[in-house]
Amino acid sequence: MKLTTTVAIAALSVSASAAFAQDLTVGVSWSNFQEERWKTDEAAIKGALDEAGAAYVSTDAQSSSSKQLSDVESMIAQGVDALIILAQDSDAIRPAVQAAADEGIPVVGYDRLIEDPRAFYLTFDNVEVGRMQARAVLEQAPEGNYVMIKGSPTDPNADFLRGGQQEVLQEAIDSGAITIVGEAYTDGWLPANAQRNMEQILTANDNNVDAVVASNDGTAGGAVAALTAQGMQGIPVSGQDGDHAALNRIAQGTQTVSVWKDARELGKAAGEIAVAMANGTAMGDVDGAAEWTSPAGTTLTAKFLEPVPVTADNLTAVVDAGWIEQDALCQGVENGPAPCN
Repeated sequence: MKLTTTVAIAALSVSASAAFAQDLTVGVSWSNFQEERWKTDEAAIKGALDEAGAAYVSTDAQSSSSKQLSDVESMIAQGVDALIILAQDSDAIRPAVQAAADEGIPVVGYDRLIEDPRAFYLTFDNVEVGRMQARAVLEQAPEGNYVMIKGSPTDPNADFLRGGQQEVLQEAIDSGAITIVGEAYTDGWLPANAQRNMEQILTANDNNVDAVVASNDGTAGGAVAALTAQGMQGIPVSGQDGDHAALNRIAQGTQTVSVWKDARELGKAAGEIAVAMANGTAMGDVDGAAEWTSPAGTTLTAKFLEPVPVTADNLTAVVDAGWIEQDALCQGVENGPAPCN
């Protein structure tokens, strides 16, 4: 590997999971560890790199786009062989991709679009995630007033999700069956910001709200907290990521769906792709890769994994898959859906 000093290694929070003498080092830039799932993603990436005999180094941008840029530039300067980047801000990270390209270092844009054809785009089908969220909520609330709690405005996934949601809801909107009475981005995907937005929308509508399409489990949690404070818990609310707290809310009946994106599969794929590209595999030759055109018209090489909507009807699936223990899923639940009955 190319890192030269233990000081530099420590500065990059090097994992001890791989020996320092190995030839290949993959640097991973995390936007933050705010969402529960990122630790699961990280473990899966580490596992894939260990399997390939590659070393893992990482940085945590702590939700700062400027820190992330300097983090990535530091890893490039230290000579990593490939980069996996979970972008805090898809625009602000572009100079880092340029710097990596200048050094011949391949980049995997992890779960969030980086609008640069030199970054391999690995994610789940986020438009379909949005469709799944809206379908589950619409099934439970075919009429009424809807609130759309969106993701971070700096994350392209927020608009991919919102586009998929709109596709499903459009017919009901056109017919007048449902009305969108409030809509807001959630800065930083922070649950507290989602709760504040939800509180303001409830106040503006005198609590006349029948359903909430929230774009991930963190924002769903914020929305549910605002609803619960008004005694409105139990109206349909969507989410995604399969967070344990969200799955427990589904068992309790305060969240309708969490679209499960198995982070173990995504992380494993990221590690494998980074190693393959570091060893000279062209982006187009990555297993499962295909050309994809972004909404901005940029042609990228991408791989999309399939999400699974989890509702009260199939909660057993996440236990069977080892994603969550039954005790955690069913905590505080009496006579709930299987396996909590």
